Amino acid sequence: MIVLVDVGNTRIKLGWIRVQTGGRERTALTLAHGDVGLISAWIKELDPTPTCAVGVNVAGATMASTIDAVFQRDFKFKVRWVCGQPEMAGVRNAYNKPDQLGADRWASMIGLAPYARSGPVMLASFGTATTVDTLAPDGDEGLTFHGGLIFPGPALMRSSLVAGTANLPAADGPTAPYPTHTHQAITSGIAAAQAGAVLRQWREGFERFGRAPRVFSSGGGWPIVEAEAQRLLYRAQGDLGLPKEEIRWVATPVLDGLARVAVEGRGVHVT
Repeated sequence: MIVLVDVGNTRIKLGWIRVQTGGRERTALTLAHGDVGLISAWIKELDPTPTCAVGVNVAGATMASTIDAVFQRDFKFKVRWVCGQPEMAGVRNAYNKPDQLGADRWASMIGLAPYARSGPVMLASFGTATTVDTLAPDGDEGLTFHGGLIFPGPALMRSSLVAGTANLPAADGPTAPYPTHTHQAITSGIAAAQAGAVLRQWREGFERFGRAPRVFSSGGGWPIVEAEAQRLLYRAQGDLGLPKEEIRWVATPVLDGLARVAVEGRGVHVT
């Protein structure tokens, strides 16, 4: 058994994979950064006892060292931290400097690989930052990550308005085409900005690949954006005479990618 570790900007997610079977956890464990000490108790409940760990970390070197110390103390091994590379697990990285690609984005693209065998796909991940990335077949029986966008996530957009203005509130509530009060104007503006970026990349993908990418979503900020993003995508699909296709939710794309990395070269099929 191999432990999978996704250290994000505000949360840690943990999963596992059984190498012989490709079996995975049913539900990932989610912890706040301050709850690193709970990792050991969770691992000790696993059967069989894990022999190694694979992870990504975007929360800085101190957090990586703290987690490594827990694993080293209680299980006698450290986490193998994955970073952006030119190629891994059948996915090529089009970044001009592959090691500058965020490890979480790279792992997510590897995790999305099974969906991209038949055509281009996009992953819009709504966390502290929002990222919108595209993966597509490259004509050589492989897949290529083509790059993507990074911008403030929904919660960060909201908090920046509160921090940077004198009179705007920490707004919450439903969106509207023509907002008629400040809370509605802010929530609609945030959703429109997030959804508009997704639609922009969808149109770029349609132009580049000659077919519309399938869109996947993840991240805790998705409920804020979901209705607006789906509404705009349905409208664009209708304008182009394309069948309506829903945005599909993926719960743990980073862990999915780490699972594939963990068994790379072992001939195990990961679902």
